[in-house]
Amino acid sequence: MNILYTHIVVHPGEHNRLGDYLVGKSMHLPSRKSVKKAIDRGQVLLNGHTGSTGLRVQAGDRIDILEAITPLPKVYDLSIPIVYEDDYLAILNKPSGIPVSGNQFRTVQQALPANLTPSSFPDALQIPRPVHRLDAATSGLLLIAKTANAAVKLGQLFEKRAVAKNYEAIVIGNMPDSGTLTFPIEGLEAITDFRCIGRVPSLCNEWLSWLELYPKTGRTHQLRIHLSKSGHPIMGDKIYGTPGQVYLGKGLFLCATALAFTHPFTREGLEIRIAPPNKFHLLMDREQRRREAYRND
Repeated sequence: MNILYTHIVVHPGEHNRLGDYLVGKSMHLPSRKSVKKAIDRGQVLLNGHTGSTGLRVQAGDRIDILEAITPLPKVYDLSIPIVYEDDYLAILNKPSGIPVSGNQFRTVQQALPANLTPSSFPDALQIPRPVHRLDAATSGLLLIAKTANAAVKLGQLFEKRAVAKNYEAIVIGNMPDSGTLTFPIEGLEAITDFRCIGRVPSLCNEWLSWLELYPKTGRTHQLRIHLSKSGHPIMGDKIYGTPGQVYLGKGLFLCATALAFTHPFTREGLEIRIAPPNKFHLLMDREQRRREAYRND
């Protein structure tokens, strides 16, 4: 089986049994249940040997997660724009409203075989794998590994925070020109830099602000939580937003618009950018027109 992810233990902490320690260390095994299943299937190696739940890990130990060999699932017929692709990896423009992966059929991962060219390398993955997550409601750039070695190398880049991610969002209220949000999330450090690139007056919200966001950490729902806690929730956020500020059929106004990293095999510096969905411009233009019409009445 191909190695999907490699982790070197630095600080095992008090939860140092393999089944406890591994939870959340990789997007491939986000939950205790997924860790147990992977260990039971022999997908987890500790220092090159098949792991078991009760084994204790120590600093310097190497943990490998192997690709599960399973029957190829039915492919989800969804066309996804591909922004960049080579034999190692791909970057696609994920549509909003579709989960990246999970225990369901209608996911981006289930649609990848129909959208990507299979890798010619011997360690090509049965199904290409996303190496980071976007919320189902978030659109934009998603990085995909096409080979087992690429999955490992790209995972290491994210661990080292060597992948720069930029987002754009429309939020409720009048944000400062720039700043940093540092609200902890679940007791952990979380840092988001922002820059305001546009504002319009709004009849319902007084102002709407268009932001560029630069997360320096990768906590779950970080951008949505940070902006909500700042008093400026993202427009269309059903979880952290303001009741009544969800436009039917428009979704969340949050898009991953840029990825920058060094290609782990070619050593080429990649910087991929896309424009946010047209709904961003339509919303800002509409609010501007409504405010002007109100003033002229």
